[in-house]
Amino acid sequence: MLKEFKAFLLKGSVTDLAIGIIIGTSFGKIVSSLVNDIIMPPVGLLVGGIDFSKLFINLSSTAYNSLDEAKAAGAPTLNYGLFLNQVLDFLIVGICIFLLMKLIAKFKYSTDAVTSEPICVYCYMPVNPQATRCPHCTSQLQGRAIGL
Repeated sequence: MLKEFKAFLLKGSVTDLAIGIIIGTSFGKIVSSLVNDIIMPPVGLLVGGIDFSKLFINLSSTAYNSLDEAKAAGAPTLNYGLFLNQVLDFLIVGICIFLLMKLIAKFKYSTDAVTSEPICVYCYMPVNPQATRCPHCTSQLQGRAIGL
């Protein structure tokens, strides 16, 4: 059982996943810094000098001048400014991942085209020239593969 576990851990897909998680975590920190330190200050300036990270709704009956005061007092607050920062953070990460995947697909497509194998027009994976369905995405090809 220990040998099987060692073989599982040393599989390429498991180590690739671990590396991806580590890189993704670091990438998330970079994007968070980009949003909080580079993008949001000018956006706040454009909308009247607002620091979004300081925006909150006080849910207690006591008035507080800042989010830091409310947090120090333990007052319940709705921190919608921090939420807006996180939403923007998520959107930027999503855009970056989308662009990265498009770039990878472009390179993959260009290397597959050199091998002269037909390529599925739906998932851009190589297919057998005699196939009627793509083995990767199961789309019906009917002559719609690139290179047929």
